[in-house]
Amino acid sequence: MTLLIIIFAVTLIYFSITERFKTYAILIGLQGLMLFGIAIFKLTSTDLPNLIFIVSETLLFKGIIVPFLLFKIIRENKIHKVHNKAIPGFYSLISISFGLLISVILAKSLNNKNVDFLYFTISLFSLYTGLFLIIGHKKIFSHLIGFLIIENAVFLLSVAIGSEMPMLINTAILLDIFVSVLILGVFLNKIGDKINDFESEKLTKLKD
Repeated sequence: MTLLIIIFAVTLIYFSITERFKTYAILIGLQGLMLFGIAIFKLTSTDLPNLIFIVSETLLFKGIIVPFLLFKIIRENKIHKVHNKAIPGFYSLISISFGLLISVILAKSLNNKNVDFLYFTISLFSLYTGLFLIIGHKKIFSHLIGFLIIENAVFLLSVAIGSEMPMLINTAILLDIFVSVLILGVFLNKIGDKINDFESEKLTKLKD
């Protein structure tokens, strides 16, 4: 489990330096598979129906369906590289490293024996990375990836504060499914018809 969560953190760092949207989709899929592994090993005390639901959601939805839809968006709308107005890779790496440091400090300051320090740290780091992609990038696709990372942060936070709370985890997952499908649906059905360069600044054109 420790190895999985460390690799998960590495994928968050890699988000800050990659310039290809296909890599974003691959990393989201890898995160889904890692959350699948975490669910298997961490939530063993959860009753069987809830565990089956959680495992199915992480493997099928996060690990397979979402990456498939992301690749479909990339292919149909011909979006490939992060916009050149995005923060340069070197400065992005510094900012992400700073976010990891802040996450460690905040998790350490909590000092609650009922909260898993490692999972809580990475959940905060995931939240920071998602917000960073949304704020620091111009492309709407980057914003979508940021929202998906934040949803993964919600899952990790649920695990961190108590694997004995299946209802909280299930509620977070249902929110995850709803928000992801909604955002992806908007991309496929609306935005692609109205915006060619997919910059967030062009969203105002949708009202015309």
